[in-house]
Amino acid sequence: MKPEKPKNQPTNHSQHNYDFSKLCNAHAPLTEYVFKNKYQTETVDFSNPKAVKALNTAILFANYKITFWDFPKENLCPPIPGRLAYIHQLAKLLKSSSISENATLLDIGTGAGCIYPILGNAEYGWQFVGTDIDKKSLKNARQIIDKNNLSKSIRLRCQPEKSQVLKGIIFPADTFAATLCNPPFYSSKEEAFAATKRKLKGLGKNTAFVRNFSGTHHELWYKGGEIAFIANYARESVLFQKQCNWFTALVSKKENIRPLKVLLKKLKATTVKTIAMQRGNKNTRILAWTFLPEPAIKY
Repeated sequence: MKPEKPKNQPTNHSQHNYDFSKLCNAHAPLTEYVFKNKYQTETVDFSNPKAVKALNTAILFANYKITFWDFPKENLCPPIPGRLAYIHQLAKLLKSSSISENATLLDIGTGAGCIYPILGNAEYGWQFVGTDIDKKSLKNARQIIDKNNLSKSIRLRCQPEKSQVLKGIIFPADTFAATLCNPPFYSSKEEAFAATKRKLKGLGKNTAFVRNFSGTHHELWYKGGEIAFIANYARESVLFQKQCNWFTALVSKKENIRPLKVLLKKLKATTVKTIAMQRGNKNTRILAWTFLPEPAIKY
């Protein structure tokens, strides 16, 4: 049975549209991080990892009937409105292909917070298989799943080889409506830290060096950066083209789209789409491809 659709969900809301009264009611620890900025608008300090985690926890508690969501401070804390935007764009893509709401999706790199499966199941009743290379992250994700009674809807698998994306975790009997992936953005630890320093400088912060969304090394960087990761993912997708309708990935750098489309053409993908997303001043995009002979695409 499809879960009841949450009311007053934060879909595509900017930080200025958060109902902090409702959110603090749902998760009292958020209260200590809420303040009024110079425009007398309630907000939180988005450079503070504790504030970001408290806000995201409150969103899940207030809007998605989640009662437990916690993970080690070193793990990535996902910005829920951005993750939700990806989920909604996937729903449009699947609908355009006449794919049932009773779909099963594969979340590549589900992480300790298991956020995409939680949101996708709550919004659309989708089933999920979440994968990760880190056993500690999967153990934490399992705790979240079990404590929220989601074990019938969300399964987890460990990717045994760090160099692989789909191989080793898609089995012969599997079929997926789509895959989704938020790949590591950076090519090295140094690049990730330099990006954070620039962000903090832009925010006028001279405090101790921190990442506002935290993140372990396998969540943040990959040899060759996101383009290398997605290229590897694309090559492996050829092996599973009959088991998955759509393969998708977030692409943070616009300049990576063209070479990836060239690669997918060489791999004989029948349709490749770039879906733009914008939240506030941040622009990103989803790259989606399929090997289906004549997909029913209207989107």
